[in-house]
Amino acid sequence: MKKQILSIFAASLLMAQPCLAATYTAKKGDTYWLIAQRYGVSLSELLKANGATESSVLNIGDAVIIPSANTVHTAVKGDTYWLIAQRYGVSLSELLKANGATESSVLNIGDKVTIPSSGSASNTYTAVKGDTYWLIAQRFGVSLSALLKANNIAESSVLNIGDVLTIPSSGNTAADTPSSGPYITYKSYTVKSSDTLWSIAIDCGIPFSELLEANGLNENSYVYQGQVLTIPVHHVPVKSTVSSAFGELLDWWSEAQYVVPINAEFTVYDIGTGRSFKAKRTVGANHADCETLTAEDTRIMTEIWGGTPNWGKRPVLIHINGRKIAASAAGMYHAGNEWADAGVWTDWRSDNYGPGINYDYVKGNNASGHFDIHFYNSLKHNDGKTDSAHQANIMKAAGLN
Repeated sequence: MKKQILSIFAASLLMAQPCLAATYTAKKGDTYWLIAQRYGVSLSELLKANGATESSVLNIGDAVIIPSANTVHTAVKGDTYWLIAQRYGVSLSELLKANGATESSVLNIGDKVTIPSSGSASNTYTAVKGDTYWLIAQRFGVSLSALLKANNIAESSVLNIGDVLTIPSSGNTAADTPSSGPYITYKSYTVKSSDTLWSIAIDCGIPFSELLEANGLNENSYVYQGQVLTIPVHHVPVKSTVSSAFGELLDWWSEAQYVVPINAEFTVYDIGTGRSFKAKRTVGANHADCETLTAEDTRIMTEIWGGTPNWGKRPVLIHINGRKIAASAAGMYHAGNEWADAGVWTDWRSDNYGPGINYDYVKGNNASGHFDIHFYNSLKHNDGKTDSAHQANIMKAAGLN
């Protein structure tokens, strides 16, 4: 699933991706998808450059060719050819020539602008709306620490639109230093007598499928007491935000689902009303399926959505472990039965879902079933696609819309 959504994630980057022509040595936990994300290239280009397919196995020590690409800038609101030329340190005439444009040419949001090669070596970058130090470091293939050091700033420093940053020399490229974005380490876990693969995945805060993959198992596999399993541990650094009023923009697949794992409890802050309630993520793979913790939380949530549960979508901030994450929530409780046991077959489920598995795990909250919370690049369960309204709300919650 991660591989399928790479193109969505890559397309969402608002600025240029630097030229890369390097060989990367695969490490434990690497996948083609993760490497493509790390270097800002499409998965299809990476696979093609290495004669691989999505089903190809990547082994520790494999040499992975990072395909070269022209530096391309995606125009955002307020861009002009002159501003882009200034930002990349190229002359306006060179930029216009490279794009078959003139000084009177109109530049629209989303237009792809080729940056002449003379600009690829520019050692400065001008911040635009939506930038964070981490995003800029990823974009230019340098470590976050190297970027901060080169500009004599701390990770907590505020980044303003128009700030000019020095980009460290090529000696600090991502090919030479560990990724400063999300990364994975591993730990060992010894199976107890009461354990199942499902309970281990939940307790360790990782998807069931990821636990299986890390240990070469399948859905029909069993574990036994004393068996030692490998557990992926996801590290998701805190990202800078536009201001304290907004949340971190975390990708669902590589970041948010690990910051907000199943069974995590948190506070949902509704941006429109300024009201909050407590909730818990109980299930959900493509996005977070959540339940209010108490009847009072259900009352507050229902009032926020106008007094009646409904599928209206609202920008929210998820407060968890001292972090604020940009998200979007829908206000309809569905697919559950408050009066039946959780996780078993029930003849009735809320919102006309009909008979099926009862997805109501929090009892006594006066709500049957769960409600949806979406994060950046999360998908709908019914068709495996992003929801444009939810994604727009998430960008608003991040201060980027």
